[in-house]
Amino acid sequence: RGAHTWFAGAPKMASGMQEKQYTPSLLSFFIYNPTFGPREGEEEKKILFYHPSDVEKNEKIRNVGLCEAIVQFTRTFCPTKPAKSLHTQKNRQFFFEPEENFWMVMVVRNPMIEKPNKDGKPPTVEYQEEEMLVSTEKYSHVLTMLIFLIAMQAGGVELLMQKLEKFFYRYLQTLHLQSCDLLDVFGGISFFPLDKMTYLKIQSFVNRVEESLSLIKYTAFLYNDQLIWSGLEQDDMRILYKYLTTSLFPRHSEPELAGRDSPMRPEVAGNLLHYGRFLTGPTNLKDPEAKFRFPKIFVSAEDGYEELHLIVYKVHSLVCFLIASVELTREFCEQLDSLVGPQLTLLASDICEQFTINRRISGPEKEPQFKFIYFNHMNLAEKSTIHMRKTASVCLTSVHPDLMKILGDINCDFARVDEDEEIIVKAMTDYWVVGKKSDQRELYVILNQKNANLIEVNEEVKRLCATQFNNIFFLD
Repeated sequence: RGAHTWFAGAPKMASGMQEKQYTPSLLSFFIYNPTFGPREGEEEKKILFYHPSDVEKNEKIRNVGLCEAIVQFTRTFCPTKPAKSLHTQKNRQFFFEPEENFWMVMVVRNPMIEKPNKDGKPPTVEYQEEEMLVSTEKYSHVLTMLIFLIAMQAGGVELLMQKLEKFFYRYLQTLHLQSCDLLDVFGGISFFPLDKMTYLKIQSFVNRVEESLSLIKYTAFLYNDQLIWSGLEQDDMRILYKYLTTSLFPRHSEPELAGRDSPMRPEVAGNLLHYGRFLTGPTNLKDPEAKFRFPKIFVSAEDGYEELHLIVYKVHSLVCFLIASVELTREFCEQLDSLVGPQLTLLASDICEQFTINRRISGPEKEPQFKFIYFNHMNLAEKSTIHMRKTASVCLTSVHPDLMKILGDINCDFARVDEDEEIIVKAMTDYWVVGKKSDQRELYVILNQKNANLIEVNEEVKRLCATQFNNIFFLD
């Protein structure tokens, strides 16, 4: 176990209103397979997807060829572990091979500052290559959603290219590199705390549904984008959680009917209330022209992957998604709606009541006593009191970006070693930043204590662990 203390410099401030600061941005993203165009003159056949699409053909071929050469060159040093990234002054390139010979490449421009010059000279550009917190792990969580060989077996290279175009056209719009931080590196899941009785009600509901509807293989619940329960494997749930919270849910975030998110009477004149609706599949079951097409997904199975259909069903802020094994008909959807809708409405009322109680106990929204980020690598649980709001496109934090950068630097140090470790940083802005890595868990704490010393900072972190993580063991 190691412990380190180091001092961080003062935050960089723009010297003058005319300076322009540019955040990281996506320059290009492409997918290629070197075996598809092995001969001279056939290089374009290697390219399965390229963004932006309006790039001239020869430039696409040149960029793909360069990446191919980099990957091949690095194999000479380590045949089993090819290059993951390439850092240059102006940009970073990330390489990922989800399946043999299928390569994904992302090129990101580094943050930069444009400083004006006197005498009408062109502005001076300073690239800040060390200021970007981007991890190849962040992208691999979502990129593994694609299964190239299965798509090719179904309809050849042409079908694969169509699927890539359809998926990545939407997905790349959800990538907002300027708001990436430590939570994106972790790619974790935010869990909703429930009392035992409500949790048992959900468990009972899942058992009833899976028994009544034999086509349902897996079920999961989310409330306010927080996971309550899941029957999926962790890696599958992580990918689906990312897709649901950054892509599907934002597309269906139109206002609910007034009063729907408040606690309701569970029964009216003996008839159960029913506020359920499908987010995937039919928008209106009563419409004779309704389409019953559900997204296909692939989940882990003993012999590789299993192709299933994703049903997402919502009542107020409670979302239940069920995964079925065959094509779904109108009759099945009507049966599911009549069974799940009323019961889910009752559950939503119970969980909303629990949510209200939790908020009442925690008191009015105010500055948290401790500012921290916690992540557990074993169950992917994450918790943050630093983020006031965290969505795909917006990241509002209660601390300065320079302190967030220090958290990223500590995380990079933790990634280099396997042992448990503690790092304490004193910033020039009177803040202390503490990182603890213990038994697959990581905790990052920011303290604003001007005259504190190392011993006092250590005691404050112990107090945090005792109050917020009293049932979790952290090495001292």
